[in-house]
Order: sequence, then structure tokens, then C-alpha cells
Amino acid sequence: MSSPPAPSSPSPSSAAVPLEGVCKLRPVPASDPLEVVADEYAALAAEHGARNVLVLKRHPTSLEAVRRRLADATDGTSRSARVESVPEHASKVLEEYDPTLDRLEYEERIELISLVIDGASRDVPDYLRRAAERESFARDVGQLLLEATRQRLRLEDLPPADERADSIEDCLAFLYAMNDRFHDELEDRGYVERADVIPRVVDLLEADADGLCSRVTDSFDAVLAIEFEEFRRLDRRYLGALTADARLVCLGERHASVERTRVESGRIDALVGDGLEVEVELLEDGPEDAAEPPHAEIVRYLATGTSSPSAVENATEDSSAQRSENTSEPEPESRAYRIRARTPREQVRAVATEIQSLSDRRDWRYDDVAVAVPSIERVPETRRRLREAGVPTATIGTPSLAEDPAVNELYAFVTLQCELDRADATASVDTVVLADDADGAATPGDGREAALERLRARVDGFSPALLESCRDPSVVRSLQLWLRRTDLKDRIAAEEEWVDAREQYEGIRRVLEVASFVEETDLVAPDWDGLRRMLRRTIQYDAPYVHAVETRPLSGGVTVCVVDDLKYDSRAVVFLLDLVDDVYPGEQFLSQLFPSAWLRDAAAYPAVTDPSAETVAATFGAIDAPDEVGDPFETYHAQRARRTLALGARAARDRLYCCSYERGSGGLRRTYDESRYLQGIAATPGLELVDADTRSNAAIYGETNAVEALLDQPRGELERVLREASTGGDADLAATEALFEEIAVVLAEGDIDEELAEAVRSQFEFAAGEVVRDD
Repeated sequence: MSSPPAPSSPSPSSAAVPLEGVCKLRPVPASDPLEVVADEYAALAAEHGARNVLVLKRHPTSLEAVRRRLADATDGTSRSARVESVPEHASKVLEEYDPTLDRLEYEERIELISLVIDGASRDVPDYLRRAAERESFARDVGQLLLEATRQRLRLEDLPPADERADSIEDCLAFLYAMNDRFHDELEDRGYVERADVIPRVVDLLEADADGLCSRVTDSFDAVLAIEFEEFRRLDRRYLGALTADARLVCLGERHASVERTRVESGRIDALVGDGLEVEVELLEDGPEDAAEPPHAEIVRYLATGTSSPSAVENATEDSSAQRSENTSEPEPESRAYRIRARTPREQVRAVATEIQSLSDRRDWRYDDVAVAVPSIERVPETRRRLREAGVPTATIGTPSLAEDPAVNELYAFVTLQCELDRADATASVDTVVLADDADGAATPGDGREAALERLRARVDGFSPALLESCRDPSVVRSLQLWLRRTDLKDRIAAEEEWVDAREQYEGIRRVLEVASFVEETDLVAPDWDGLRRMLRRTIQYDAPYVHAVETRPLSGGVTVCVVDDLKYDSRAVVFLLDLVDDVYPGEQFLSQLFPSAWLRDAAAYPAVTDPSAETVAATFGAIDAPDEVGDPFETYHAQRARRTLALGARAARDRLYCCSYERGSGGLRRTYDESRYLQGIAATPGLELVDADTRSNAAIYGETNAVEALLDQPRGELERVLREASTGGDADLAATEALFEEIAVVLAEGDIDEELAEAVRSQFEFAAGEVVRDD
């Protein structure tokens, strides 16, 4: 869409309440975004009292960091500062209006929307039928429908069937029709979807239904809205309804909106005048002696497309002076560190080496470090590889249920209970559980054999009698009996690292919640078959870490998180991973569900899909004029990716690392595919990227790193020699011979595992061409 869609009309008695107050915007993202927040809060708390000031942040990330900072700003007198996200506060308001409404949980939503789609009378478009075979299909559809709900997009917002010009409008019509049916079903059952909370509460507040607005607003005298650049149209209406009789201060930053600009173009200060009477006051830069991180100008460049005039001027003057004096290169105005690797895996290994090195050299704690990845799906693998390399990690969240050993154990338990339910009443438990089918194999898809193997492997002394002893008419009580009699939680605590243990406990909690829902709902039968069906669907559609992630865990360790989560957080050191052009900016900007060519013409898609060159220039400071815009769609969403990098970079207080890897998966010819934004930094006067010391002769930390470095030596040396030869250089074979002799001595005389020694010898055979891997 080229502009935000018109919402469904509110009731005749309601009307949007204009915002009245002051809006203060930083001209660029500040190094410390919470400094101004703390100052404004202290002033409001002194005037109105801390308990009479409500602080609303658009997104729920980093709320604890905000609370701590506000407490510090008031010398600890505001330990109980009222800090909430907009969705969280709106949920409480809705509960105030109707305590009987149930919010639909993630697992419940999956089951209900699946039932609605399964019962659809409309023909499924051919494209969606084919796309359903992709692994991410259900997740992509779910995200699209959530966004359509947030923006109140319905089937009636699409052109009539005879006026639809292309396939994507037919697909959207089908999906929006399903979403409409889904919400009708929710209303009949007394549920409310989380994405529908803010739109519904906006209508209730503006209509002052049952005096709701008066009851809610009596509890505060002032509202401090932070992260205001991310407040969408309905968020601003919500804020207006809340503050009709309260003082309002909005704090935001220019060049910092990523999520709002996905669905709404324009700068926030240009939008507040759209029926909203707000005074815009640009905050001046901080005092000249304020400490800024060494990469501050790089953050500014990423956010705005230019570094400050003083940085460029200083770099130019220094360069001229150095040339006239014929001395060394001038000192750059701003510096970050760069890590280059051959593969994504080696990138993480190099990061682990640098983290260990920093811990030794600078005495930094692990919880002073954050590793930021571009998407939530990259969190589990990155965290696992860091830990394999000897770096403790501390990200707490809910991984994909399919990867959770405790969840898989409970699913196996449920599967075998289903077998017992289906069996003849006269058959013994041993016969039902252990007997093969007539052909000697389990029924295809019934999972009995796999369930048996899993429980035998995980539970000492497993037997059909144990399974029988945990049976109960209630599926919830049966699961609880299994937990107690097999000591599942104690086993987890004894065998797993604390971070894995907490995640598996969370997985157990989610399984018990699904079981409780099965017993209470009429969507599925309240028995083992019903529970197994719902668990299977939940595991199938679940995405890794889609639920709450703590970026400030209880114990020390490196935080691994999505780069977006660092917007209001900070660490001494931040590593930005995957800075390649295929990721920043990438090509699939909005969704993997539809081709980008389709999205460009999809006016009813819930995002900005058809921006003009003028819109791009008006929204992003990195674009000076419309004639600089090539492809408006690509340019628009590429600039959002650029801002994401800027906000991740500003989270680093002392050191920023930009990490990338080569393109290609094999062969001797490999090229770096660094993000265009890294290339821009390197080409800008006054900005510098310094290569970190991740050479093969740098210090190696961690057992896994040491093993992998040893296994890499034979092939690595061969590639080095061949590269030298292919470019006409002279390869230093003496150094290679000395290295190989040292490895041979270690293999012959060292106290190392025989399997490792054999693996190293195999690498020499591969490198020499004596062994060919059969893929």
C-alpha cells in the first residue's frame, strides 16, 4: 500500500481524540537514548509524583532497562516506576472493561485458525495451494493475518472479485476472508486475539464505553510516551484517548523508525500534524564534552547516510595536514572493528575467539557482550556454536518446540497413551505398547516405534508398567504424574546447562498449558487424540524464539538476540553478524509468502508496497532528493534495513564489531559479499573499519575451536599454496613443512584421542586427493 489504509468506521458516538502536548525529537539516534527519557521522567515525577506518571513504550523489549534507568534518575525513589508497553497497557484496559474476555494464546490461535481454514468453503487459490508445501508457509500466513488484524484490514477493503487484476489479490481475498471468519469465531467464543487488543480498546476509549476512559485515566496525571517514532496511527489514537485530561510528553528520535515505517511511510514529525495538535521541539545535541563511543559517527552515517559535517571536515583537514607533512595517515574520526570469515560457521567461531580474547585482555564480563543476528531463526544455531567454542551464552527464551528434548519426551508419552486408548480393552499394556504390526513395522505415521525409542533412551528403567501407572482420566494430571515419577525436571537440572534447563522448563509449561486448553475447549476432544493433534500442530507451526526473550538474564553470559532487541539496550561490546548484502538489505523485504514483484502492486497488503520516489525521500534522511531513487520499493525497504544496523550499532558503548563472510560454499575462488553499508563506511572520510585479529596464528580459545583449527590446517595450507601459485606468487613451502611436521609430532607423541588423530590424518588424505568424499 502506498499509504496507511482507512480503518473500519468507529461507532457514531466515538471520535478520535487529538493529541495535545509536546513532542521532543532527537535529530539523530542518540548514543544513550535513555538519558533524555530519565531527565524528562525526573521532571514529571517531581511535579506530579512518581506513581502519577505513566511511562508507555511502544515495544515490550528492554522494559527492565528503562525501569532501572528511571530509578537511578530519581535517586532510587521511583523503584516502582510505572513502565509498560502499549500492548501490555491496552490489555489491562480491556480486562478492566470486560474481565470475562479471554486472550487467545499462541497455541490456541494455531489450532483455531487451522480449523477455520480446514472448514473453508471458498476454493483455495492455486498459488497458496502450492506455497503450502513450503516449511515457512503457516508462519508467513500467520504473520500476514496478525498485521491485517492490527490494521483492521478486512475482505471488504479489497476490490470486488471481477475487478481484481492479479493473483495476489485473489490470495489476499482468500486469506482476509479466513481472517474475518476467524474473528467471528473468536467473538462467538468470547476470545480476543492479541493483535486485536489495541484496535478494540481504541474504540472503547474514544466512545468512553461504560465510563471506561474516565476510570482508566483517573490513575495518572501525566504520560511519558517513549520510542514515539514507532507509534503507528492506531497507537497515536490510543495515546490521544488516554491523555485527553492528562499532560503528555512524547520522546522520539528521527531516523530511528524501523517497524512503523514498514506499514506507514513518512517521518513521525510530519505525521503528528495529521489531525494531531502536537508541538514538535527538536532536542539539541548533548554537551561537547559528553563522552561518545568511538563509533558514534558510524552510527550517524548508518542512520542518516552522512556523517556529521565536523567529522568530514576534521578528516579532510587532518588528511591535508598529513600529506603536507609527509607523515603517516590521519587518525580517523570514528572507528569500528571488522571480522571477515569464509563461512557463516567460521564467522561465529571468529566471534567466539574475539570474545575470549577481550575477556582476557580487558577483563570484560561475558554479560558485557551482545551478539546480534538479523532474524530470530538464527538465534539457536548462533548460541549453540558459541557455546561449543567455550563461550557461555545467556539468552533466555522459548526455542522451537521441535528442538526441545523435554517437549519431545512428553510428545512421545502422549503418543503411547493414544495407543493405549485405541487398544482393545482386553489387551495388556505390554501387548499394545511393545507388539509390532503384522508386517513387523509400526503403522506409517503413528510414531509408536519412534516414541518407544525416545522414552527408552531418556528414561532409565522405562517400561509399559510405568506408562500405565501415569494414566488418569485427566490428560493434565497424567502429564503431571509422568513429570513426578520420571523426575523429568530433576533430570533436566542435573544434565543441562542452566540456560537450557530454563528453556526446557518453559517448554514443559507450554505443553501443560496446551493440555489445559484441550480439557477446557470444544475445539478438540478432551482426550489423548485431541492433545496429540494439538501438540503436533503446535510443534509443526511453532517458530524458534517467537515468545518472550530476556536480554538481561539472571546469570552472566553473552547475550544472543535479534538486532532489533538492542534498540533501547546497551553493552560494552556488540557484534553485528551476517553483514552481507544478501541480508543487509537483502531481497525479501516483507514476506517470503509472495514474490517481491507481486508485492509491489498489492495495494491491500498490510505494508508499504508502492512508495513513490518522493515518499522515499521524505521518509529517509539518507535520500537527499527523489531523483536519487532508482527502484522506490527496493530503496524504501533497504533504508529500513540500514536503520536496523544503525540502532544495533549504537547499542555498543565501547567496541563495535561488524562481521561478514564470503560468498559461495566451496572451491578456491571465493569473494567477500560485504553489505553495501559496510562498503559505504569504508569509503567515507573520517570513518574506518579495522580488521580484528582472527588470523590462523591468533590465540585460540575453547576445546572445540582448537579441534576445528587443527582439522582446518591441511586443507587451509593447500588452499594458501594454490592461491599463491595462481597469482604468480612464491608460496613459502618451508613454513608449511614446519607446520605439518609439528602436527605429525603431536599425532605421534601427544596424548590425544585416537579418533581425533584419525580425523586429522583423513584431512591430509582429502587434501592430497587420496580420498574422495562421496556426497
